[in-house]
Amino acid sequence: MSANDKIENAAEKAKGKLKEGAGKATDDKRLEAEGKADQVKGDVKQAGEHIKDAFKH
Repeated sequence: MSANDKIENAAEKAKGKLKEGAGKATDDKRLEAEGKADQVKGDVKQAGEHIKDAFKH
């Protein structure tokens, strides 16, 4: 996994945490759900990168 991909995935997860927190603070269920979805997308991308790395070695 390249450093760029790691940074992008971490940024997506961080953005998701912020959205989720903002949604909870404002009682906005849609924003909270978007935040959780962003976190999951970051996790899935990271898992995909780990699988690619495993096949490279």
